[in-house]
Amino acid sequence: MKGKKKKTRIFILLFFALFLPLKAYIGPGAGFAFLSSFLVLFLTFFLAVFSFLSWPFRFLLRIIKGQKAYKKSLINKLVIVGLDGMEPTLVEKFMAEGKLPNFSRLKKEGTYTRLETTIPAISPVAWSSFMTGCNPCKHNIFDFLSRDPKNYLPDLSSARIGNPKRFLPLGKYNIPLSKPVIKGMRKSIPFWKILGDEGIFSTILRIPITFPPEKFRGHLLSGMCAPDLKGSQGTFFFYTSDKEKIKKREGGINIPVTINENKIETYISGPENTLLKTKEELRLPLTIILDKEKEEVLIEVSGQKINLKKQTFSAWTKLTFRPGLGMKIRAICRFYISQMHPNFEMYLTPLNIDPEKPALPISYPFIYSVYLAKLLGSFITLGEANDTWALNEGALSEKAFLELSYSNHKEWEDMLFNAMSKTKKGVVTSWFETTDSIQHMFFRYLDKNHPALKNEQARMSSDVIKDLYIKMDELVGRVMEKLDKRNFLIVMSDHGFKLFSRGFNLNSWLYLNGYLNLKDGKEESDEWFKDVDWERTKAFGLGLGGIYINQKGREAKGTVNPGEKTKSLKNELINKLNGIKDDKSGKTAINKIFNRDELPHGPYKENCPDLVVGYNEGYRVSWDSVIGKVNSVVFEDNTKAWSGDHCIDPRIVPGILLCNHKISTENPAIIDIAPTALELFGLKVPSHMDGRSLIDERTFSLNQKGKKK
Repeated sequence: MKGKKKKTRIFILLFFALFLPLKAYIGPGAGFAFLSSFLVLFLTFFLAVFSFLSWPFRFLLRIIKGQKAYKKSLINKLVIVGLDGMEPTLVEKFMAEGKLPNFSRLKKEGTYTRLETTIPAISPVAWSSFMTGCNPCKHNIFDFLSRDPKNYLPDLSSARIGNPKRFLPLGKYNIPLSKPVIKGMRKSIPFWKILGDEGIFSTILRIPITFPPEKFRGHLLSGMCAPDLKGSQGTFFFYTSDKEKIKKREGGINIPVTINENKIETYISGPENTLLKTKEELRLPLTIILDKEKEEVLIEVSGQKINLKKQTFSAWTKLTFRPGLGMKIRAICRFYISQMHPNFEMYLTPLNIDPEKPALPISYPFIYSVYLAKLLGSFITLGEANDTWALNEGALSEKAFLELSYSNHKEWEDMLFNAMSKTKKGVVTSWFETTDSIQHMFFRYLDKNHPALKNEQARMSSDVIKDLYIKMDELVGRVMEKLDKRNFLIVMSDHGFKLFSRGFNLNSWLYLNGYLNLKDGKEESDEWFKDVDWERTKAFGLGLGGIYINQKGREAKGTVNPGEKTKSLKNELINKLNGIKDDKSGKTAINKIFNRDELPHGPYKENCPDLVVGYNEGYRVSWDSVIGKVNSVVFEDNTKAWSGDHCIDPRIVPGILLCNHKISTENPAIIDIAPTALELFGLKVPSHMDGRSLIDERTFSLNQKGKKK
């Protein structure tokens, strides 16, 4: 059977290699991804024969359309490398010290500048503006979270995943007769869709807010906000025999275990079984046999046996959950044994959707993730891949977190270089989360007085950040080696980074100042405004920077009349919060409150928070405030490993922009990238875009001619 699977895999890869479109590399047909090995082989053979017979006609049509598509193009290929969160002051410092030779070369031969971000400076907002060329009021993404005015609870701002609408009752089962409802909330049109409509092919790798994937002329692998198999944004698992360590962990699940004669019998917590009328969690039996002398374990799960040394990550392991009626749900995960004695501790990654047999669409076309997995091996599919909460909550050590993060990064590099080698003309765009997540977790080492270092002996150093930037420079150098004179390279970040030392509980401030009220007899509220009295509340904070007015006719129990009353309340809050001081340090905590009424217009402006808080460097909304906790504490030290952030005043966290050509450097903004991409391929910038092209077509053409000479 193993030989047969190997032959099938080779046949599939040969099929892809032999019958590539001119600027693409996926053959037609995705059905075989869900069938047995025999049917895979049969269907692939059939498609290969069909592709071979029709190839001359398709080749001719593509040549004709391709020639037309690129007739006005200034370049052959555009490569965009997105390094999320790269901080300009650090880039400039390390360039001056000679540590970033490839960045310095781009600056000398092309362009380096700071890049204006969005209001607010949050990744899903900024990357949505990157792809659409529009301000947030036109693309409808304002935070990771949005509020439901009916119940004041948060929703994920990027997408909604609902159950199938039609069922057939059968005994204890509800058999779905339709697909799950998956709806993307990001609006407006990505630039690669506009290019595709004109015949320009694009490969888009892991750009945030691309789940669910949309149809266009190209390939796309979804990025940030793609869920795990449990439907969350990343739920890790922590197994321990230490009763003292069984506690609530944000972002994860604790599973206590008992060791009996060097053997542990436990389970993996899977997704909810939605086939059952009475919903219950699917679980996979998990057996762990300890060999303490060799400091290794034998893991038995899903019909597999895995030998794993202590403090070593397993390879991607395939799991199969069986909800019933012969159905299977596939996942992949990695194991990490933290310690074996005196107590056993094990970390398990979130359950990633298996890219070879995806339970939800994570790529376009659907088969693209299958192709990547067959070619490059299993890879992480979770949108927010690097498990920052596992480090925050002590389920992973710093060393293990870095090892896992760079392992994920290697997978993304392989995808990028594969796409670059296969795309002779068109666009290749790849997003790297690595820079963002490592800075979030290690920025405290840039400040020896950071509160997170007071109660611990520093284990790392500022070299973690420096090494990160050096690694990204090396990546850019390898990308540059693959380019020719007709290729245009953009290296960019969506925002910068600053220290996060003190938290500001916005909801506590609103409570103590009479704008938010609690139910009678309550002096504090648990998560998600549990004890808030909405009928006596005027305003509340939700997400990483938003303030909402509890407005009549809009919120379920609104108290503030729209119009002048709302306007007056907003002005009152702006006057009180602007420039507010931290009593402990005497520093300004909030630089500016941005009024929605003064932001650029768009059809989704009503979904924007009424006010957006621009915190000063060193400050951010507190952890309690983000999850709707209310108490009497306004300012508090941030003692978590998550010690760097960018959800602050966007004017002090611009991103960076590097190009291998000279472009306009007069106040470039992230909304300018999409118009620039269109103009590079000879397309007019649509009137709905707020950005402007950063190239002068005439000057650019002359420079290109000069380079050819």
